[in-house]
Amino acid sequence: MAITYILFSKSKNKFYVGSSRADDLRVRIKAHNYRKVRSTKFGRPWIEIAKELFESYTDARKREIFLKTGVGRKWLKERFGYLKQS
Repeated sequence: MAITYILFSKSKNKFYVGSSRADDLRVRIKAHNYRKVRSTKFGRPWIEIAKELFESYTDARKREIFLKTGVGRKWLKERFGYLKQS
């Protein structure tokens, strides 16, 4: 199974959307928090906000790409905007 996940950084006040072929999100969060991922190198600690399971990596990747569009970012703001500080 594959996953799409949403992380949040209080220090950067930003969301991060990613996907993975493995369904163990703990491994991915460790990679993000130990500076193994270039795009999340700064902003530690990253915390899990949400995850969605998919049958295939293709489906997980499609969801990730959607969440990175304008409509997807709006959906993120509506669901999790309360986490962001003005």
